[in-house]
Amino acid sequence: MPNWTSDHPAAPAKAEIPLALLRMAIGWHFLYEGWTKLLYPGGTAAGYLQSAGGPFAGLFHWLAASPTRLRAIDLMNEWGLLLTGAALILGILTRPAAIAGMGLLALYYIAYPPLFSPLAETGGEGSYVVVDKNIVELLALAVVFALPARGLGLQRLLARGGSSAPAAVPVVEPRRELTAALAGVPVLGALVLCILRKHGWHSFEETAFRPQAGSKRAFTASATVKSFHFSTMSDLKGQMPRASIGNLPLSRMILGGNLIGGWAHARDLIYASKLVKAYHTRNKIFETFALAERCGVNTILTSPALCGVINDYWRAGGKIQFISDCGGAKNPFEAIERSIDQGASACYFHGGIADGLVERGKFDVLEKGLDLIRKNKLPAGIGGHKLATIRGCVENGLRPDFWMKSLHRTNYWSAKQPESWVGGDWAKADNIWCEDAEAVAQYMKKLPEPWLAYKILAAGAIHPKDAFPHAFESGADFIVVGMYDFQIVEDVNLAIAVLNGPLLRKREWRA
Repeated sequence: MPNWTSDHPAAPAKAEIPLALLRMAIGWHFLYEGWTKLLYPGGTAAGYLQSAGGPFAGLFHWLAASPTRLRAIDLMNEWGLLLTGAALILGILTRPAAIAGMGLLALYYIAYPPLFSPLAETGGEGSYVVVDKNIVELLALAVVFALPARGLGLQRLLARGGSSAPAAVPVVEPRRELTAALAGVPVLGALVLCILRKHGWHSFEETAFRPQAGSKRAFTASATVKSFHFSTMSDLKGQMPRASIGNLPLSRMILGGNLIGGWAHARDLIYASKLVKAYHTRNKIFETFALAERCGVNTILTSPALCGVINDYWRAGGKIQFISDCGGAKNPFEAIERSIDQGASACYFHGGIADGLVERGKFDVLEKGLDLIRKNKLPAGIGGHKLATIRGCVENGLRPDFWMKSLHRTNYWSAKQPESWVGGDWAKADNIWCEDAEAVAQYMKKLPEPWLAYKILAAGAIHPKDAFPHAFESGADFIVVGMYDFQIVEDVNLAIAVLNGPLLRKREWRA
């Protein structure tokens, strides 16, 4: 019997089967990562590079600083993953593909080395020290390079076609040989079916009419024949600036989650919540997240109800962080634990929940919640619609890592309608979330913790050009803004202009 080796173009040895499975499994991972990046073209490595740590952080920050370098990195990353994955699955040019894959994994590793100092985590995948999944997969590719299992792959046909087999080599049945050479094709087909099942079948019309990065689009609104224009990536003026709460880097503007989750504060417009839910399909949420990241908005603030779609977005290659308001559960501790388990970067007591706890004097619940969050090494916050909530917490010795306080003026139309107040209580009406903005600014001025201001647009009643400077000048360190995808670029440009302009702040920056 002849002694078949992995380099021989004839029938594969049994030892090659697990090696080929290893090669195809790594190829599956690479190809899927690359495919999803092409499927959601708004994504970019900007946030990933800007948040890099370790001894080589400066290099990655430099790469992210130039739009030209960043675009080149995005293209190399997308197509490198895609082509490397396809080559590994099909078993063609296996050794060059293994080298390319090891190079990509090495770059991922040195961008976020799991060393001994804490680094910001965005994916909630687990804890590592020195060895992480990138190193494990890199070493697996080293095995693939050494033992490429050419007997099960297209390289087998190329080797046979390029040279004549030695006379001593027995003739292998052509059908068996073709089956071995095409072993990766069913795997590739299965991956395509999984992608289509997971991400949907995009029709030509859906693809053709989706606004692409760098393009300007004008849409006609049905029977009104009214056109409207919105900013696209070609209009972006820069990346959203960042600051940190502890070790957590946050963009100065954070994406609010109410619109995506379908919690539309729309006063007497009863259809609005259903409308935003219908608009925000799974694919639209992914596009919104990817566009936000490309503009430098690295965080969304939302309810644990969106944990599932955020985790799916991470599995598709996204990196956006999320701050959980720990709402939607009867027991706040259950919501905190769920948020932590699902990868939240920070947690806080939802404003409505904290308002109720303070009114009932349940400061011990707030204290236990802060302790639970901090034991899991996350920043812990307290929110409030009412200034009395923040004041009560301070007077009872509660000092979170950050405050969430609603902030907006009440000079818009519906705020001036007493009949819209439920029982004379502004807090129960769906139109006012901050009774006295000036009093809020004065009180927050003396607090040393960072302040995230939310409801600054009063659910769409106040224009961002008025709300953004008012929030930052009132002392907010970060603003939380609910945005549709077509509003993100314009809002980022406006926030950058406000932050770079002459701000008359009433409070020193706390982050």
